[in-house]
Amino acid sequence: MTQQRVTNRLETEPIGSLLVGYSFPAIISMVIVSLYNICSSIFIGHGVGALGITGLAVTFPFINLALAVCMLVAIGGATVCSIELGAGNPERAAQVLGHNVVLSLLFAVGFAALSLAFLDPILRLFGASADTIGHARDYMRIILWGAPVGNLMLALSHFLRASGYPKKSMAISLFSVGVNVILTALFIFVFDMGMKGAGYATVLSQFFALIPLYRHFRNPNSAVHFKRGIFRLRREVVKSILSIGLSPFFMNCSGCLIVMVINISLYAYGGDLAIGAYGIANRLLMLFAMTIFGLVQGMQPLIGYNFGAKRMDRVRRTLFLGVIAGTGVTSAGFVAAQFFPEILARLFTDHPDLIAMAARGMRLCTALFFLVGGQIVISGYFQSMGRASIAIFLALSRQILFLLPGLIILPRYMGLDGVWVSLPIADAVATLITIFILRRSFRNTPGGAFGKGA
Repeated sequence: MTQQRVTNRLETEPIGSLLVGYSFPAIISMVIVSLYNICSSIFIGHGVGALGITGLAVTFPFINLALAVCMLVAIGGATVCSIELGAGNPERAAQVLGHNVVLSLLFAVGFAALSLAFLDPILRLFGASADTIGHARDYMRIILWGAPVGNLMLALSHFLRASGYPKKSMAISLFSVGVNVILTALFIFVFDMGMKGAGYATVLSQFFALIPLYRHFRNPNSAVHFKRGIFRLRREVVKSILSIGLSPFFMNCSGCLIVMVINISLYAYGGDLAIGAYGIANRLLMLFAMTIFGLVQGMQPLIGYNFGAKRMDRVRRTLFLGVIAGTGVTSAGFVAAQFFPEILARLFTDHPDLIAMAARGMRLCTALFFLVGGQIVISGYFQSMGRASIAIFLALSRQILFLLPGLIILPRYMGLDGVWVSLPIADAVATLITIFILRRSFRNTPGGAFGKGA
């Protein structure tokens, strides 16, 4: 597919069909990744035990922190690529590709080195106990040694989608996850490698995914591809990537902080099993959240390109359809968590106390989950137009301004339930703030409300 054909589609085809075409592969990719995470937790729950699930949950803040470093470059670069293609600057987009590769590797090596040096203290900070730190350590040590592979794979996957190849990106993700699931089951149940097996399976699957990604970007017929001179870092390109990437970076950093506080509170009021219950709830709810993230990834090249081409009618039409779809997805998550939590929890464990705790937690924390889809889509809308300050504020407001105080205050009066209830309260307040900022943005920019006829 040539660069001209890709960009013509983004500016001329109906937004609805484009959104389906770009989002569906991204959604499938994200859902498959989420299903892998669910399968991995199920394998660990039945192959390692209830404390294995808790040990895995202890690593969630660490994974958020690692993703923050990765997304700083991956999403920032992908967004700049779409904007540059929309503005008719393919050479500039190629420069961004080269910077993505170099920055991804540099950041991964630095993060992994620091983390490995202080691994046990960090895991204790994130909620590990004497009974669970061994499981968490075995898993994270492997993941950190493979961080350069994982970062580069994710960065190139985002760039592949942003440069006009969503189906190829989906196919590579499916391949990677399929390898991951097979290797995880093999390493845990056949070779009895426990948590280490899950870690090795993840890194190996990411390495295998790098092979087709590398082949694509070496091809001179690709819309954006490797060429001489693009790997030399330039200050203005680095600045443009990192300024946009700050939104997902801070979102994941705040997620790290929040999950750390959640784990500490859960352990204080419910012990190791409470952290395991959150791990189960988190894996299940992330299936719906990851669907929204896939939707936003599909929206990103449409919004970025048409914003660069000054087609605000098409930008806002994309947002309108995205909000409707996102709300529908999280509404489905609300129904599942409210009416079938025990059935879902039993997938992960046979431990009766863990099942009961996870089911109650899911019901409480998803009381307003149907609001979350619109929040994520609107934050992605601002990010895709390069409005980093607004996207960063929306990313941080729910986590830091609203959720964190609730996690500190409510458990003192409500015990374990206070941890779970903090989540829907933050969802309600964050939704009101998001709507206010979006309406104000519409009044201050040309083009009216949601575009019609796009």
